[in-house]
Amino acid sequence: MSARPNAVTTTLSDDPACAAPLPVLGREVSVPLVTGGEVTYAALDYAASAPALQRVWDDVAAYAPYYGSVHRGAGYLSQLSTDLFENSRRTVAEFLGCRPDDQVVFTRSTTDSLNLLAAVLPAECEVFVFETEHHASLLPWRDARVTYLNAPRTPGEAVATLERALAGREAAGPALVCVTGASNVTGELWPVRELAAAAHAGGARIVLDAAQLAPHHPVDIAELEVDWVAFSGHKLYAPFGSGVLAGRADWLQDAEPYLAGGGASRKVARRADGGVDVDWHTTAARHEAGSPNVIGVYAIASACKALTDAGFDALVAREQRLVARVREGLAGVPEVKVLSLFGDDAPRVGVLSFVVEGWNSSHFAAALSAEYGIGVRDGLFCAHPLVRTLLGSDPQDPGECGAPEAEPGERSLNAIRVSFGAGTPDEHVDRFVRAVRELVTDGARWNYRTEDGRCVPDRG
Repeated sequence: MSARPNAVTTTLSDDPACAAPLPVLGREVSVPLVTGGEVTYAALDYAASAPALQRVWDDVAAYAPYYGSVHRGAGYLSQLSTDLFENSRRTVAEFLGCRPDDQVVFTRSTTDSLNLLAAVLPAECEVFVFETEHHASLLPWRDARVTYLNAPRTPGEAVATLERALAGREAAGPALVCVTGASNVTGELWPVRELAAAAHAGGARIVLDAAQLAPHHPVDIAELEVDWVAFSGHKLYAPFGSGVLAGRADWLQDAEPYLAGGGASRKVARRADGGVDVDWHTTAARHEAGSPNVIGVYAIASACKALTDAGFDALVAREQRLVARVREGLAGVPEVKVLSLFGDDAPRVGVLSFVVEGWNSSHFAAALSAEYGIGVRDGLFCAHPLVRTLLGSDPQDPGECGAPEAEPGERSLNAIRVSFGAGTPDEHVDRFVRAVRELVTDGARWNYRTEDGRCVPDRG
């Protein structure tokens, strides 16, 4: 067993347009249809959780017999696991183009990463965040003074909005801008480099929520000139509960540990008055108290290596071909409206949300699953203000995350999201487009009812 992640190479065609999908778990799983028979499941909900790459699973399985405690263990397996854990940190740093002084902190998810950053903000720090963010980026800043910026309608407007918000504060106290790299609702790419320049010109730092960007495009901290990047393993084809916060070390080093406990402390001593003195680590370990998720961390590192070895140029080219096929197919159905902030021609990753005239979104998603074996997402996608804005409904309506409307056939107050990536076969995209067309033209072939707030096939 090597202490470093395996160097398995995934072979793709030299022609990016002909690149094959990367092997993922579940690619041969069959599911039953309410109309009879079975069909290979089409997983088109990558934006929520992408299927694990087969290579990642194989790497983790190869390591599993060598599992041991991480850090401080004297035994061979403990030393091997520690080496694996720290090598994984270096792999992630290389994947993200980290600068020499940056730290890579392992967390549970993007949400955990941004809550960690919120916990280490300096006193009196101001936070600027667009209302279009996922709740993981929108909500963690409860102890800071937050300015919520209105939804922009062009990338240029996003930059101008931020510049106006930061105007005149060059000599003010600390500030942080939080922005997504690619929307989890529309898939649209945001002008990250330009927003980073505007943030720095206004005396602020910037954190990039790369949960939807990193699985689809290269993310280079130094090139983008962002201060931090956060992402989740489960969207990057790694199946376990782990995430990353990577970037500047000073705020992380100056703050109290995110969690207090073993691993975060270098030395603990009792004082004469009965209290305890603690010398905390200044490395990433400061915010990684407790026994770390070494398997989850290794899974992320394996996924980073797999995507790098496959070649992002080929992966991006193939995904854009699939995006074009979906957009062209949906454009041929007049009843379908694709949601967009920046316009129909805005570049995007493999994430699209839409509504269908005359259909309740939950009903439509249920029919795609029950009658075609296609898994998509319906609801508000934990981005309530953005979806409400795009649908023209009340942006202050609290709604429920993912909760559908009451009955099939009612006007939709939510949306449907289709998302795909490096493991998606062409057939799944083609089946989805065909299913949308057939449902709109012919209607559902089965009756549906509401159960616990969701539309489900009526089997009674």
